[in-house]
Parts: sequence; C-alpha cells; structure tokens
Amino acid sequence: MLKIILFSLFSIATINAQEIKIDTISKATIAKNIKFNFKQLIIPAVLIGYGFIGLESDQIKNFNSEIKEEVNEHIDEKISIDDFSQYVPAVSVYALNAAGIKGKNNLKDRSIILATSYIIMSTTVLGLKSITKVPRPDGSGNNSFPSGHTATAFAGAEFLWQEYKDKSIWYGISGYIIATGTGLFRIYNDRHWLTDVAAGAGIGILSTKIAYWIHPYINKKIFGSETNTTSVIAPFYNGKQSGLSFVRNF
Repeated sequence: MLKIILFSLFSIATINAQEIKIDTISKATIAKNIKFNFKQLIIPAVLIGYGFIGLESDQIKNFNSEIKEEVNEHIDEKISIDDFSQYVPAVSVYALNAAGIKGKNNLKDRSIILATSYIIMSTTVLGLKSITKVPRPDGSGNNSFPSGHTATAFAGAEFLWQEYKDKSIWYGISGYIIATGTGLFRIYNDRHWLTDVAAGAGIGILSTKIAYWIHPYINKKIFGSETNTTSVIAPFYNGKQSGLSFVRNF
C-alpha cells in the first residue's frame, strides 16, 4: 500500500510539473504568434497613409475631383454589384471548405478569426466616419471616409489569402481582384473618393492580419481552448500494484 501511495504521489507531481512546463510553452507560443510581422504592415500602412494625407492635401483632393469628373462623363447608369461583391471573398472561404477544399483552419477557428476581423474593421471604419465627416462625391452624406464596402471586401480578401495561400496563391489573388473591383465600383457609383477606397482597403487588410496575429490569445483566454489536446485517465494493475494513470497529449 505504501508503494502505491508513493507511486501515486510521484505520478501527480510529475503530471503537475509537465502541465506547468506545457503551460509555459503554450504561453510562449502565444506570445510568439501575436508578435507583429512589420513587413506585412507596409502595404496597408501605405494605403491608409495615402487616405489620411488626402484629407488635407489639396493636390490629392484635386486628383480625387479629376477622377470623379472623368468617371461621371462615362457613367450611363449605376451598378450596385458592389453591395454584394464586398462579401464574396469571405463567403468563398466557406464555399471552398464545403466543396472539400480545406483551408488552414477549422470552422470554429476561421469563424472566430473572421468575426474578430470584422469587429476591428467595422469599429475603425465607423469611428473614422464619425470623426472625419468627409462629404460623399454624390452629396448624399458626410460619412465618405473611409469606404466601408471596400474595407469589408479587402478584409475578406486577406481572409481568403491567409486560409488558402498554401493551397494555391490564385485563391488569394482572385479574392483581391474581387475586392479591387468592389473599390472601383464604389468610385464608379459616385459613392466614394479614391482616398476613401485606398484607406478602406488598408483597414480591411490590416484588420484581418491583426485577427490572425491575436487569434491564439483570443482562443485561449476567451474560449479557453487548447489546440489538439487529449486527456485519458486509465486504471492499471501489474500483478502487484494497482492505481490510476493520467495521460494528456498536446
């Protein structure tokens, strides 16, 4: 009996030590994953920066007006395809998975990532609209900057890219083509200036990148989940001793 008690205490101490070590490794992994890759910030930073500079630059404002005049000369009728195309890249991720072409993450994880991206993106867009109060080209309101449709489209395009870039870069490229088309149609329909579209694109891309960077932390701290964890408790008897064994795989 003494041997059994000593064995059990030793097993518990070993398991606790392993769990502490694993937890330390898990935290280190999370910290590593949420570090920003600054090289990936270049494109969205340039797009957002151009949009903000355009709020004060007379030269860029004049360029916006020239584009508006050029487009208006060739517009026969407005095409509202951008109201739908903004969602196509994100929906494509779920459609591809449903077709059996698996992406990087499972349904739960990719849905959390997309929701996180949309929360970041929509909060940023709505906040800037209320602060900047830029008039729309068609005069329908003072909430032109930045373009929400474009931000949504590019957030979805980056989502598609991240999920399927390891399968084929053409999935991601097609998403960005659709997102670019969405932005161009916002200009074509006289709803946004070029600077609005540029800033919206940058915000959308950056929002999804951030969502992927912080996902390990959100998944652990909010949803309390571990990746690929399995726990097994099993009785044992070796002819002389009996007890319980505990195994946890990570």
